[in-house]
Amino acid sequence: MSDRAEFLVDLSALTTNVSRLKKECAVEVLAVVKADAYGHGLIRVAQAALKSGATWLGVALLEEAITLRENGVDAPILAWLVSPGSDFDSAISHNIDLGVSSLKGLQEISESAKRVGKKARIHIEVDTGMTRGGFLDEWNQLLREDFAEFDVVGIFSHFARADEPGEKQNIEQLERFKQMVKELQSIGIDPAIKHLANSAATIKDKDSFFTMVRVGIAMYGLSPDVAHLGTSKDLGLRPIGQLRAKLHLVKIVPAHSPVGYGASAMTQSDTKLGVVAMGYADGIPRIAQGAGVFVKGKKAPIIGRVSMDQFVVDLGSDSTAQTGDWVIVFGDGSHGEYTADDWGRASSSINYEIVTRIGPRVPRIYQSHEY
Repeated sequence: MSDRAEFLVDLSALTTNVSRLKKECAVEVLAVVKADAYGHGLIRVAQAALKSGATWLGVALLEEAITLRENGVDAPILAWLVSPGSDFDSAISHNIDLGVSSLKGLQEISESAKRVGKKARIHIEVDTGMTRGGFLDEWNQLLREDFAEFDVVGIFSHFARADEPGEKQNIEQLERFKQMVKELQSIGIDPAIKHLANSAATIKDKDSFFTMVRVGIAMYGLSPDVAHLGTSKDLGLRPIGQLRAKLHLVKIVPAHSPVGYGASAMTQSDTKLGVVAMGYADGIPRIAQGAGVFVKGKKAPIIGRVSMDQFVVDLGSDSTAQTGDWVIVFGDGSHGEYTADDWGRASSSINYEIVTRIGPRVPRIYQSHEY
């Protein structure tokens, strides 16, 4: 237990989410554990996801994949943001699948495979309309390449608007993906793993499943898009993380007291203020307004600007909160506390950013004894 702040991660809730999603999609599930498992802790979450029914792990960076291997994870791992110049020798030696989106990357992986004396396992990333990663202008040239040094395990792409069911672009991307799969098959390459669906598509678009889905934000019990898809509760998901911190100080202050840097806020009446021992160095958005903490059964909103290591909340004049009490910064909302969705709105952002930005100074505390 921390003496200041901690992020409680419920692995049993993760099990519930993964098991449910796997049952509903009935294809292989790749658990996305990039960015330290969306802030929840790479190793423990990866292990729990695999025991819950996921058969693959997905990361952005090669170093994340290598860390998993070095910690005894032997399941298939795909690293997809591996730029030219990456340590492809180590990737191939560690049996890590590599996302390929450029001819330059393909050439460097080929050279590494020759050095290591082992075929590289690759997933070809194609741009179907998001216009971010993936083959586009180099696609026709790719189809003329020699794939002798490669085991082409997969082909994949990424939706831009899967969180908007019925959006025309989703249909266009799906059809473009099917066409690019056919074009690859026409040269004798037919990857066993074909994956397009992210969390939103896994929940709302059965036509996009193919042989595997990539589950990210939904695995953590959070909605891919509250406005279009509804809340976690609406989707039957259980948020797995609760962020809490201590009240470093509680004090009575008079009306018209300026609070925080720039005196950007003023108390409107005599009240009690609480100083929460977290700040933007820990991932609390500096611009957040309209969120706060939950303590003694009540919400206490932020007042003033968030500082590097602390922020102030208005507890109210009748609050019984005391110096040293624990407060919930965000949780699943079941007790009336703020959620990651609330914090996202309060900082003009999304729940993804709220959980992934939780800093390394905040220890992750795992609450399930199953893993």
